[in-house]
Amino acid sequence: MGQKTILELFYPHAQTRFMMPGSDENDVQDQAHALIDQVINNARKRVLHELGNVDGEPVSRPVSSVKSYDGILCRETEEHTISNIEWLKIDEFTIEKATQKIEEFVNTWEFEEAWLHCIDFLREEEDEYSKIYRYQVRWSIPTRRKPIPRATACVYFTIEVSKIRPGSYPVEVYYVFETNRLVHKPGESRFREAWLKNIIENKIMMMEAIKF
Repeated sequence: MGQKTILELFYPHAQTRFMMPGSDENDVQDQAHALIDQVINNARKRVLHELGNVDGEPVSRPVSSVKSYDGILCRETEEHTISNIEWLKIDEFTIEKATQKIEEFVNTWEFEEAWLHCIDFLREEEDEYSKIYRYQVRWSIPTRRKPIPRATACVYFTIEVSKIRPGSYPVEVYYVFETNRLVHKPGESRFREAWLKNIIENKIMMMEAIKF
């Protein structure tokens, strides 16, 4: 039996991938975005199939009845009040307005006042069916003793602006917590502050475990 990592000893059932100190942060972003893209692609296949667009012909019928759930899409199994906001419609979308909406959304989460966060627009992507916008929300808890935190926790947002849905439909929003393999949609899962704390604690634990 191979030697267990320190994270496997403390968290034997964790279904996560952890970024080693010194590894490329772009790799973590790419992993998060790849998970979201799986959900988007599966949802898109359902839309095209159910609307009869299998031959690539334009879609004009409503898509409100099409489900977009996937095995890696997180959904609450218990009764909870889940906060959400009114997101932008497709015709209303701009990068700046979406940034404001992400800020409005994360402020519905319950967390201690010590947390600080900043939102960065990462990039725009485009394919035949939609435009994809990537954002990063970086969280940290600076203190008077350590104004520069030892570690931060990122949440990666993806906003899909469809080209095949009517402009009056809302954009699709997905987000992933750094190192976690579950994709979230606003209104489908309840935020836990412990998710951010665990990311930071695990990073610090790994830093302390490495001897330079």
